[in-house]
Amino acid sequence: MSPLPDFIRPLVLSGPSGAGKSSLLQRLFAEFPDKFAFSVSHTTRAPRPGEKDGKEYHFVSRDTFLHLIDQSAFIEHAEFSGNFYGTSFQAVNSISQLGKRCILDIEVQGVRQIKNTSLNPVYLFIAPPSMDALRSRLVSRGTETDAAVDKRMKTALNEISYAKESGAHDMIIVNDNLDRAYSLFKKVALGEKIVTDNLPVFND
Repeated sequence: MSPLPDFIRPLVLSGPSGAGKSSLLQRLFAEFPDKFAFSVSHTTRAPRPGEKDGKEYHFVSRDTFLHLIDQSAFIEHAEFSGNFYGTSFQAVNSISQLGKRCILDIEVQGVRQIKNTSLNPVYLFIAPPSMDALRSRLVSRGTETDAAVDKRMKTALNEISYAKESGAHDMIIVNDNLDRAYSLFKKVALGEKIVTDNLPVFND
């Protein structure tokens, strides 16, 4: 069987901060630089130094963003810290037209929105082996305050709670070992089927 049909479908990746999504994506893009791409999101926040319109984000005004919402241009959108962020259908389609697989790194709110669209992606959840391991990873970054870590842990419980729901995701990978997790992640990204992991028992 050819893996092509699943390869064409966008891949929606989700999981708590600290679960290892960025590490898995870095490996994938390094090994397959011409097969995958991120969609470029729209945002109403101001560009940071070095950021270019159309590369990191499509930078638009709040009025323009709200108009795009009214036009149903977004697959998903959300507001964080007073700024809007959104993924447009056009951004995803432009990647497919290049023959690449679009990967969307999306939070739970966005996943729920995407399920109400016609996008029909593959949903993959990256889970930590335990909450203790997740906290340890976040602390070891050395970039988060204790309060920020606590906030991320609370968000993680919400994401894991959603992942427990029947049909929330097509596949789950528990990142207890990065090499093992990447081996499975690569197969999913290339359109192959894997035996999905079971979510560990997390203490809520």
